Amino acid sequence: MPATERDKGTPRAVSAVPMWELLAACAAANVISTPPRVPDRETAGDEGRPKAA
Repeated sequence: MPATERDKGTPRAVSAVPMWELLAACAAANVISTPPRVPDRETAGDEGRPKAA
């Protein structure tokens, strides 16, 4: 069989997972795997006190 007969149709990707579900899973994995942010030294422990001028 010649190559032209075999390559007539472009193969289509078939996914069992919708794109929105894949993106949501990636976003959730990113949130879970990101460690918590370390507070700034300037604001650590100074929540209720006014800043010095």
